[in-house]
Amino acid sequence: MKIAEIEKTKSESPESLPSRERRNLLRIGLAVTGVYLGGKVLSLTSVTNAFAEGVVPKRGKYPYNPHYAMVIREHLCIGCELCKEACVETNNVPEYGFRTTILERRRDIVDGGEETIFMPVLCNQCNRPPCVRVCPTTATWKDKTTGIIVMKDSRCIGCKTCMAACPYNARYFDEETRAVDKCDFCWEALLSKGKKNTACSDICPADVRVFGDLANVKSRVYKLVHQPEKIVWVLRSEAGAMPNVFYTNA
Repeated sequence: MKIAEIEKTKSESPESLPSRERRNLLRIGLAVTGVYLGGKVLSLTSVTNAFAEGVVPKRGKYPYNPHYAMVIREHLCIGCELCKEACVETNNVPEYGFRTTILERRRDIVDGGEETIFMPVLCNQCNRPPCVRVCPTTATWKDKTTGIIVMKDSRCIGCKTCMAACPYNARYFDEETRAVDKCDFCWEALLSKGKKNTACSDICPADVRVFGDLANVKSRVYKLVHQPEKIVWVLRSEAGAMPNVFYTNA
């Protein structure tokens, strides 16, 4: 593709592009923006670009040990929502709340058919969390040992500023506790009790969500993020939040 063609395609929706051009976009690692049901727009960029822009830590420079992260192999997701059910049960999430959700995008395929793509989304446990910066009462913070963004109900005044600041729409207001709640990688319910996996990752029948220690070169998450033959993506790198949730085959 020529430079002029690249600039043109960057401004277009991926669904409007011919298959060959979509493949070229993925090959050269340009940012792709997808519109998902419910009007939510999530931009994605390759981890290679994110490394270069300083929004994702470079290899071997992870600030926490263990440095918890999750890789979501989006192409495997079948939308069964077992992950959401396991999350609700494990973390006592109310009926109206959520700690993780699954966005959907539909696109036309050959012979007039239609394909539905499922995209799991959760708190990205950012290294530069906007939610923490805006909280007026320090009700949310990034744990210095685990790097997980945690909440303390007793400090939360329900101003919802953190909800507005989150680039991933990953927080909700709990009417019972009158405090904001969100995913904590099952820290309180499982990890702090000696478990090694999150509820959503453990229950997934298609092995979509891979959880682990990004600082451990032998872990699956490390190998998936750093495999040279694959393009790995992060959501909304332009926010500069340095997310710890990565996507493959997006």
